Amino acid sequence: MSLKYIDTARKILCIGRNYAAHIQELNNATPLQPFFFLKPSSSVLKPNDGPFLVPKGVVVHHEVELAFTLNKTLKNLPSTFSAEEALDCIEGYALTIDMTARNVQDEAKKKGLPWSIGKGFDTFLPVSNFIAKNRIPDPYNAELILKINGEVKQQDKTNLMIFPIHKILSHMSAIMTLEKGDLILTGTPKGVGAVCPGDKIEAYIKVGNEVIESIVVDAEQKPGPYSYKEI
Repeated sequence: MSLKYIDTARKILCIGRNYAAHIQELNNATPLQPFFFLKPSSSVLKPNDGPFLVPKGVVVHHEVELAFTLNKTLKNLPSTFSAEEALDCIEGYALTIDMTARNVQDEAKKKGLPWSIGKGFDTFLPVSNFIAKNRIPDPYNAELILKINGEVKQQDKTNLMIFPIHKILSHMSAIMTLEKGDLILTGTPKGVGAVCPGDKIEAYIKVGNEVIESIVVDAEQKPGPYSYKEI
């Protein structure tokens, strides 16, 4: 099941603004409830599936995240849904990088337009192999690390999440049915920054002193006719 989890995911849902320092670095407002968006399955970049592609004219930012998959379908969970109940719904975990076309997203936000493009380019979701649930006994006691060309850019513990997993699931499931196999990203810590063609990207998730999984990928210019122009 090392990569079957990503092939069977019906939806890829991503929590935004779930780490306070990341909210501050982007000058965003702190949400009062979990805020989420979707990434297309075509944005997935599996291990050893080639380079990460930077579209022409796009300022790409890296966002390393802990993700989890569901082992059951969830709908209309109550606000009293507990942390223990939430953990029972998790099939396993993955390390992910939610790549974001920051200038595309920012321009869309200014004009009140959807920003699916800013999250949805091909290769904009590098993922790790599946992580068995017992390898991360506590999802709030893991460390996320991302390096660009060997330099640490992001490094924080998952205990800094604003909205824990049970709050994420109760909120999401009241809006749309969460299906068995769905992949849910839990947000990124501070330190997001640019990824350019020629960069080497490395991401790690650690529990204690042990590296549980990693992503290593090179960035290249995206071929083809696309070049970003102001919306």
